[in-house]
Order: sequence, then structure tokens, then C-alpha cells
Amino acid sequence: MEILRLFILFFCIIISSAELVGPEASKKVKNDEETTEPPDTDEPEDYSEITSAMRKEIKMLQEYADAMRKSKELLKDEDPKEPNEKENMEQMEYTFKLIKNSLLRQTEPSWVEAAKGMVDSLDTEVGRPEENPQDYLDSLPPLPKEEEVELSPEMQEAKELFDTAVKKIDKRSPDLRGAILQVKQAADRGYAPAKIKLAWSYIFGEGMELDVEKARNIFSELAEEGNADAHAGLGFLHATGVGVPVSQAKALVHYTIGAIGESDYAQMALAYRNWVGVTVPSSCPKAMELYMKVASKVASQVTFSGGPAIQRTRLIDEAEGTGPTAALDTDLIEYYQLLAEKGDVQAQVGLGQLHFQGGRGVTLDIQKALHYFKQAAKTGNAMANAYLGKIYLEGGDGIKPNNETALHYFRKAAELNNPIGQSGLGLMYLQGRGVPKDANIAYKYFTMSANQGWMEGQLHLGFLYLSGTGVRRDFKQANKYFSLASQSGHVLALYHLAQLHAQGLGVMRSCTTATELFKNVCERGPWSSRLMLGHAAWRARDTDSALLQYLALAERGFEIAQSNAAYLLDDGEVHLFPEEERWRRALQLWSRGASQGCASARVKLGDYHYYGLGTNVDLEAAAYHYRIASEQLHNPQATFNLGYMHERGLGLARDIHLAKRCYDLAADAAPEARLPAALALARLTAVTTLSSLMDSPLAMIFLSGESTLLSNWDIYLIAILAAALGLVLYLRRPQPTN
Repeated sequence: MEILRLFILFFCIIISSAELVGPEASKKVKNDEETTEPPDTDEPEDYSEITSAMRKEIKMLQEYADAMRKSKELLKDEDPKEPNEKENMEQMEYTFKLIKNSLLRQTEPSWVEAAKGMVDSLDTEVGRPEENPQDYLDSLPPLPKEEEVELSPEMQEAKELFDTAVKKIDKRSPDLRGAILQVKQAADRGYAPAKIKLAWSYIFGEGMELDVEKARNIFSELAEEGNADAHAGLGFLHATGVGVPVSQAKALVHYTIGAIGESDYAQMALAYRNWVGVTVPSSCPKAMELYMKVASKVASQVTFSGGPAIQRTRLIDEAEGTGPTAALDTDLIEYYQLLAEKGDVQAQVGLGQLHFQGGRGVTLDIQKALHYFKQAAKTGNAMANAYLGKIYLEGGDGIKPNNETALHYFRKAAELNNPIGQSGLGLMYLQGRGVPKDANIAYKYFTMSANQGWMEGQLHLGFLYLSGTGVRRDFKQANKYFSLASQSGHVLALYHLAQLHAQGLGVMRSCTTATELFKNVCERGPWSSRLMLGHAAWRARDTDSALLQYLALAERGFEIAQSNAAYLLDDGEVHLFPEEERWRRALQLWSRGASQGCASARVKLGDYHYYGLGTNVDLEAAAYHYRIASEQLHNPQATFNLGYMHERGLGLARDIHLAKRCYDLAADAAPEARLPAALALARLTAVTTLSSLMDSPLAMIFLSGESTLLSNWDIYLIAILAAALGLVLYLRRPQPTN
């Protein structure tokens, strides 16, 4: 009987564990197995596998219990201390362990962890399978693979024509119009990507006259055929009201269809709307899912160098002279070229880096970069040798990869303690390119490079710790080095850091942080070059084209594009919309830019509510936006405006002391705000002094005519002198030191 009791006890433990392992615990198990309800079709696929395995194990337990019951009469008469009873108990315990292990070996959702914790004590003899260091990398979403579609000879010829034209456009060939005509020829032959490119060229006025109607017709024709990019284009037109009436509902429908069809434009636009809550309820998980898809595409196209540089310039800052210019002046570039030809090593290295990465108005050109780096390398410059190693390692633009040449230049740079050369040498040892594959040597070089702050050394160290190659796998260390590399804007570092935050590896799981990082990766895709093209159109006084280019990026969620488009509408040089509609559109774009943390956009929101532009006058709303820009974004203009509103009692309680405090803070925050703040303080001092004099008993006597010592003009003069004295004292006050 003791054996039977022990058996019943063990049987109860197994049944309890089985109930904990799945969501079926809430259901009552009936005697007949056939009455068990199948899992809901909405559950994950692993659910059915786990449930099926549980049924098999429970059935086996029932058969085992029947066999034990049949043999209990034989066990009754045996001595409990006999060896065969002990063997039976050991066999039973081992069977239970096998059953438990087979249950937990199934693909496990998160709710299995609790059950596993309760049965860890039984893992001594039958342990869980060893962890594979590749498990994490295998769990990442696979990078998209483009399926090759067999084309007819005519379509193949059109594709080749289109690819050639796109290369010319990407290089910003002087014959841009000729490249667009090649795109049109490919489009006339029915090649869909060429049609999409042609439609956007009509919208942007790129290489041809701006014609939104032709673009809309192309998008409509392709959308009827189910083209995802065409749906994205129609979504843009309906969302912005360009060429068609504004309809956010239609825009949302087209974006959704385009996102399902894997259009990166539609996915980014829809992700931004779900992230911020534009026309749809805000949803972080949906936004993260969409951004993750686009980010994987961007990451798959980026090399370890991090891709071309992206120049982000705010038109409002450049127009006011408070921010860096987007492009280098042509005269300045020609001056550097002259210095480089005369043998100036720093000019050679600088021009080489500009052409290697692109940006600042300089076209990405590997051949020119190679030319300047070779000139500088002849003098033994470490930086030039390191970049030559990178060029020959990756190849491109007619330059074939050459491991031996790359190794030669990397070694010369590493011997001079250059972090780029050390990182390149580590990569060659890690991949076994031209040298024997050795993860330990690679780790040494990556560490040396990372300790000098080079982002690629930090990135590769993150990869080593992530995969456990050459070192013990450590997600916290991987997170550390990815974070360091991401501070320099490396796309791959941002992407893998986002994955760690999305899955909670080495850090607390955070949908918000992961989504922001994935969004950052998406905004570094090839479409980001449109920022510089929009800026070039603005500099060429083609404001309509610049506006449409910024609007296209604004729909993708680019904050700087939203602010720049709002600035163009605010400036009044755009002719696409009537006056009143222009203010309303600008207000909407300023609002979107402000919600993403743009200080100048937040100040503009305050201005629009203060003056009633695109909305009704609302001084309290204006003060609210100024306060956010001042206290959270530390904008001196907003602080000054708050002082003025406190001084006059506009939307805020009139408070002279707070007004003076705001003027002082504005003057200390920015050098350009000192003169306006000084004048405002002088006015404030004059008004306060005059008010005090007018309210004094002596002034009442003077003004009542009972005394002829001072006239009204004398009192005003005293007030002006007092204000001037206050201004002099304010300007001579000690300045804060940095």
C-alpha cells in the first residue's frame, strides 16, 4: 500500500506539472480523451504541438497507472525493504524525469518559464539541452531576400536601362535630365519600378517639369494592378492633398495595402502614424513591428563602414544664421583641392574622407577618395593608409576587393597605432581574409581600436560578445559596445542595439526604446539623401520642388523634413496652396515636428497661437508651448517670450520679477540673446521706475501743481536716466565662464 500511495503522490505531481505547462490548466480534464477541445486557431503554432505532446504523455501515464494497479496484488505481499521495490521506485522516478523533460523540450512560450522553475530540482540526471551561442542570432528576423523574377527579353532590357539610369541619378550626374529620360524609356516599355521612379520624378520636378497629375495617373494605374509602391504614392498624395483633396482615411487605406505589400515607404509612413498616433490610436508594438521590417532592409544594405554620411540641416537655423550650413561652398572645396595638389597632407586626407563618405555637398566618389588617400599615404600618413585598407577590403565603383593590398595598408596604419587600421586588421583575422582565421587576435585588435573610441572597433566587439566568438557570450557587454558605437550613428550598431532592447537581452525589455532605435535606423536608409536634394532645390530657389521633397520625407516621419516643410510654408514663397490653407498646413507640420522634440518647432507653435496663424488666438496655449520649449528644450527665444508675457500679463499672471528672471536666463543661454534681453530689461527698468515715481506722494504733489520744482518732462527724464543707468550696469555685469 505504501508503494501505491507513493505512486499516487508522484502521479499528482506529474498531473500538476502538466497543468502548469500549458494554458489548458483552466479547462477540466474529462475521462475520455476524445472530448478534449482543440486549441483556438488564433493561438501560435507551437500551441498545438505542446498540447499534442501533453496528450500523449498523459495517455502514457494512464497506461502506466493501469499496469501498476494490475500488479499491486503482487507487490502487496513483498517486503517494502526488498531490493526489487527500491528498483521499482528508481525506475518510476526516472520515468517521471523523462516525461518532464519531453514536455519541456517543446518550443516554449514565455509562460513555460514558471513551470520550468518549479521542476528544476529534477534536472540532475536528465538536464535540458545545452544552449547554442547561435540561438540569439537565429532568433532575429531574417533579412529580406529579393526573389529573382524571370523577365522577358524586353523587360530585361528595360531593367538594365533603368539600373544604368539609377546609378547616374545616385551619383548626381550632370546629365540628370538624360538619366530621367532613360527612366522614362524603361517605363514606356512597361517596367514597373521605372514607372514608380518616373512618377516620383514628376512629383519632385527632378529632371523634368513638375507634374503631379501625371504622377497620380501612373500611381493609379499601377495600384489597380496591386503594386505596393504605387499604393504608397497614392497614400502620400491623399495625406498631403497634393493633386487630390486631402483624405486621411484614403491615405491610411493605401498605406496599409502598401505596407502589406512590403513597400518601405508605406511601412515607414504607417509605423510613424502608429508611433505618434496620427489618425490611428497610438500603438508601440505595431510601430515597432513595421519599423523593424524596414530597419532589417536598411541593415542588410549597410557595410561595416556604416554607409554614406547624412547631412541634416534645418532651414530655419540656416536662414537665421544660427546653425551650420549643409554644404561647403564651392570656393572652399576648390581651395582645399588646390592645397591638396600642392601636397598638403591634411587637405588630401580631408578631401579623401569627404569623397569616401559623401555629404556636405560633396558627391560620394570612391575613385577620387582613392586618389587623395594614395597621395597622403606616400608621406606615411596613418589615416590615409587605414582608409586605403578599407577601400581595398570592400571594393566598389570599379575597384576590386584585394585582401593582400588591404592587409598591407591596415598593418601600416596599425603599426602607427591608428584605430581604423587596428579595427580593419581585426576584421581580417576574424573573417580569415588574407590571414589565418583567429578570433583571439581579432579580439585583441578590436579592443585596441575600441579603447581609442573608434566606432567600428566598438561595433565588432559588440558582435563578438553577442555571438560568443572568441569570448564568453555576454549580452550586457554587447549592449555596452553597441551603445558606444551607436553614439557615432553607426547603422548596424543602432540596429542590433534595437534588437537587444526589443528582446530584453542584457537590458530591460523596452518597446519605446527599441522603436526609437529602429526608427533611427530607418531614417538612415538610401531615401535620406532626399534631405540634401531638397536643400539643393531650396538653394536654387525652387521652393515648390523643395517643399514636395520634404513633404515626402515628412510622411515617413523625418522630424527635420517636417520642420523644413513647415518653414517653407511659413516663409510664403510656396505657390501650391492658398494663403489660409498654407498657414493651417504649416501649423500641422510644426506640431508634428514639436512632438518629436524640435525646439524651434515648439516655439513656432507658440507664435502661431499668439498671433492666430492657422488657428484662433490663444495666449494660454502660446504660453504653454513657450514654457515647454524653455524648460524642457532650453530655447532662449522661448524664455525671452515668456518674460515678455509675464511683463505684460498676456496669458500669464503679470509678474515683473519673473519677467526679469526670464530675460536674464535668455541672455545667459545664448550670446545672440544678450542685446535683446538688455533692451527688454532697460524698458522694464524704465517702466518700473516711472511707475514708482508716479505712485509716490512726492510725484502726486508735483503733478498736482502744488510744487514747481519738477515738471512732467523732468520726471520722464529721470526715468529715462534711471533706465540708462540700469542698462549700463547690466551690460557691465560679470559674464559667466564656461
